Amino acid sequence: MHVAWLGKKSPFCGNVTYGREVTNALLDRGHQVSFFHFAHAEHSPDLGPNFQEVTIPCLFKSQVYTVPKLRSSKVLTQALKRCRPDVVHASLTLSPLDFVLPELCEELGLPLVATFHPAFDAQIRNWAAGTQYLMYQLYAPALANYDRTIVFSYLQKELLIKLGVPAERIAVIPNGVDVEKYSPALPEVRKQLRAKAPDRRTFVYMGRMAPEKNVEPLLKAWKASNMGRNSKLLMLGSGPLLTPFRSQYGEELGIEWLGFVAEETKRIEILQAADVYILPSLVEGLSLSLLEAMSTGLACIATDAGADGEVLENGAGVIMRTSQPVATQLQTLLPLFRDHSELTTMFGEKARQRVLDRYTLNENITHVEALYESVVTKPQRTRLRLVG
Repeated sequence: MHVAWLGKKSPFCGNVTYGREVTNALLDRGHQVSFFHFAHAEHSPDLGPNFQEVTIPCLFKSQVYTVPKLRSSKVLTQALKRCRPDVVHASLTLSPLDFVLPELCEELGLPLVATFHPAFDAQIRNWAAGTQYLMYQLYAPALANYDRTIVFSYLQKELLIKLGVPAERIAVIPNGVDVEKYSPALPEVRKQLRAKAPDRRTFVYMGRMAPEKNVEPLLKAWKASNMGRNSKLLMLGSGPLLTPFRSQYGEELGIEWLGFVAEETKRIEILQAADVYILPSLVEGLSLSLLEAMSTGLACIATDAGADGEVLENGAGVIMRTSQPVATQLQTLLPLFRDHSELTTMFGEKARQRVLDRYTLNENITHVEALYESVVTKPQRTRLRLVG
């Protein structure tokens, strides 16, 4: 099957990782992929017999949203006519182009699938959750016109149904992890990775340094609990709050600021050498970094934002409530995981098993392939007209 994938290649974010992992897996299974992404300069290199890269002109792009140029719709239409794919899959980039895709693909007679990434919380309990809820309200009328929209959890599906998206047009396909690549290190390898500080407990946060990620309560709890005496906290990621956080919470507290780590093998090594992963977000979708940490065998502590609580339910990790102060919860949890290694071992094993049971990339791709077949082979596709 020939898939025209509309997604992101930069700047780095969960959408970029999702697009890379899924398209690589589709290529591995013998499908053809044309990868459309936004760039400031147009070029369309042919990178192999089954993969072609096509750029769409844009004025601005960030981790959060993209502003296309006025001619981007025309460029996309012409490229799709040349590529003649069997299906178009848009990993939505929060762009005005997302709203015209249904009409464009209908005119070309192409089945259209979306993956809808925006973070959410099942209850509007804070300003970040409220902002994300508005995003769902904005997108729901357009998503009603996609042949299928992939979301990562049943909570997201229920929310979109409430906002008017027909249930039959929503497919729940959770994020998946390559469990061979993201696996616990062998004992001798782990010993080498921890050679510099074999006796120190290692905690990790990996994500954006932005308000919705709620990083400051973690830093305050770490400081208040005096965790730096015999533990270290590795902070991976960049964002608008990186500089002020780094100046206020330094190495004297046992906190190491690693910034954005581009090399995947390095990120995997960091996870394999660590003990505990922490995600204090106010809103989430289904965090891929959480799944990667779980697959690597880390004990995981995360909030119930988005689908993360669903991932850790029934003992696969420790769930914090966004309805309660996260810093207070962490002041209790951090010393427990510092002082009781049996906790990290137990929760790490359960986390790994949960990923094996529910969140493997292989299973994810099998469901995506089945979804493609269902929209491609449908005798007569019917669409709802675009809602103004």
